[in-house]
Amino acid sequence: MAKKVVATLKKAGGVSYTKAFKLTKSPKGAYAFEEKIIIKDDVNNFFNS
Repeated sequence: MAKKVVATLKKAGGVSYTKAFKLTKSPKGAYAFEEKIIIKDDVNNFFNS
């Protein structure tokens, strides 16, 4: 059975965070997911890098 994970990424009066997933390709040709919890304003920088 699959597990359901619930995470709180926002605290009252604090900075808003988000969880981002990006598909990356290794030099050998395999695909993998890169996962990070980052500040909401930096999401575009994560996907463009």
